[in-house]
Amino acid sequence: MAMTEKQSARASGNFAEKTPQVAVGALVIQNERVLLVKRAKPPSAGIWALPGGRVHWGESLAQAAEREVIEETGIRVKATKIIYTFDSMTPDEAGNIEYHYVIVDFLAHPVDPDAEPTPADDAADARWIPLNQLKTRPISKPTLALIEQFLPSASQNQILFKEP
Repeated sequence: MAMTEKQSARASGNFAEKTPQVAVGALVIQNERVLLVKRAKPPSAGIWALPGGRVHWGESLAQAAEREVIEETGIRVKATKIIYTFDSMTPDEAGNIEYHYVIVDFLAHPVDPDAEPTPADDAADARWIPLNQLKTRPISKPTLALIEQFLPSASQNQILFKEP
């Protein structure tokens, strides 16, 4: 009897079946500013969002959030608590899901409050964005929702947003 594609993938150790990827983000606030990165790669190229990315094998969610902020911005943070979770699904041109992430966002605090971000890894840019200037950038819907939920004063600004 022939194996199904799924059974063959499992037998070979190649888990080719599609499963959601676990990712993290960090809401870092300092002096009425939010740390954001401009994504350099799909699915969110050109969109501003919280620093974050995939969780590595054997890494806790908080460790992943702290590592991702360092990798993308050069800023060391302490991730303190989970404040937001959501699914991010991006279809391809045919309408099939191409990217699927389950994202867990943390509140995080900079270890050095005077540190300035330097974009790296998959961030095209990284900046402390004053809350009153959020409207000048295209921001992902989940990032916007989190900022407005966590910082009600930010919802008083008209903020541009785009799908992640």
